Amino acid sequence: MMPTLDAALPPNAWLPLLVLASSLIPGLIIFFLAERHYWTRTLLNLSGSLLKLMLVSAMLWGVFHQQQYAASLPLLPGLDLVLRVRPLSLLFLALSAGLWLLTTLYAIGYLEGSPNRSRFFGFFSLCVTATVGVAMAGNLLTFLLFFELLTLTTYPLVVHRGTEEARRAGQIYLAHTLIAGALLLAGTVWLYTLAGTLTFTTRGFVADLVESHRWSLIAIFVLLIIGVGVKAALVPLHSWLPRAMVAPAPVSALLHAVAVVKAGAFGIVLIVYDVFGVEVAAELGVTKPLALVAAFTILYGSLRALFQDNLKRRLAFSTISQVSYIVLGVAIVGPLATVGGLVHLVHQGVMKITLFFCAGNLAETLGIHQVSEMNGVGRRMPWTMLAFSIGVFGMIGLPPVAGFISKWYLGLGGLEAGLHWPLFVLAGSSLLNAAYFLPILHRAWFCEPPETWPDERDFGGKETAWLLLLPPLVTAALSLMIGLFASMPFTPLEWARLIAEREFYQP
Repeated sequence: MMPTLDAALPPNAWLPLLVLASSLIPGLIIFFLAERHYWTRTLLNLSGSLLKLMLVSAMLWGVFHQQQYAASLPLLPGLDLVLRVRPLSLLFLALSAGLWLLTTLYAIGYLEGSPNRSRFFGFFSLCVTATVGVAMAGNLLTFLLFFELLTLTTYPLVVHRGTEEARRAGQIYLAHTLIAGALLLAGTVWLYTLAGTLTFTTRGFVADLVESHRWSLIAIFVLLIIGVGVKAALVPLHSWLPRAMVAPAPVSALLHAVAVVKAGAFGIVLIVYDVFGVEVAAELGVTKPLALVAAFTILYGSLRALFQDNLKRRLAFSTISQVSYIVLGVAIVGPLATVGGLVHLVHQGVMKITLFFCAGNLAETLGIHQVSEMNGVGRRMPWTMLAFSIGVFGMIGLPPVAGFISKWYLGLGGLEAGLHWPLFVLAGSSLLNAAYFLPILHRAWFCEPPETWPDERDFGGKETAWLLLLPPLVTAALSLMIGLFASMPFTPLEWARLIAEREFYQP
């Protein structure tokens, strides 16, 4: 029986709550800090992110050794707010905690001297709280609450600069996500009336309803997938994402690599595996259409990226393409495809955050926002462009960077399932990735630099501020290491294998 929140709560049940509190409490305090309290705000940000990372690391070790971490709080009659940590949760939790620390460091350097930093970091911390709540959700109701909290906490970050363009982007983002949230709520309520439960279960909890409510389950599946698919930027639900690139670079990094887009993809994983069960979903005939939508999104996003001169918009359309690799892995029914999709949840996050950090460096240091302005920038900012180049090679899928591992397992998963068309989608996507990324590298490394940059800042002879340079160098190194040492214990690949073996394809 799952523990409840009372005085006798065992230590293992407190850990999920502490993971939430490690960002929630600092975030609430930061809201009330005056702008001049730089060091207090920095201490709260870094101590919260370090504590969260330590707590997640402790649970990682515990879950590997079969320990249980769960707590529940009565919320509605017959429905609890449930936090439960298991291998799948920890995959997303570890990504969020690790990248939050690096993004916090980056944001401190990026926003130095900017107005409204207390407001920014307050919502920044609440956004991460919502993200880890999504990761630890033990039932669909808990997931829904944190998923919608994520919408409300990221909106102020998108419109942070307060320009007309930012407000317009925020309105579009809010309209998309609130409508999607209404559909997610409708599907959740409908499912509860049929199943009498919303608790995530290994291999799903709707198998007994297939014969009597087949078409209702199909309709519910569509509602739920649309509800989370907006944040996952599935085509045609994607249009908010490129517009949201008016946000500051740390927000763009957060949206693409840690929070919103990744939470949407994680939601699709939960719906397919823990609500319906992948075998039941396949029996209902909903996995094939989902795979085709993912394949179309992969190719569409890559094609649109080809024609974007704005660097962040090019990266945004790349994200639309790359995140659907996760959905494709989920929708191809089989252990190897599952591993490929799950591991890409982490690999894409680490590689893409590298690219957005580098884009932010170019903008803050030299005023570069367009690809056409990047001639010779590798000579002026060699370390930034080295990190960017590693991220690019990973996105294309070149070994030994992490992206190669993801595509390898997705390709093998397609063959294992008796499908050949995913190989052509992956190959076509890799060619398109090369077509829109390699010209950037050519400009940066081989073209002559201009006499002056659009808006160069002086960093005392340094390439850029060290807080801006350190995070992309760390994430670029991680992109290499988790590709080179993919089979070592506790790597994303080995953890994805553990998830597939323990939770989805038990003998």
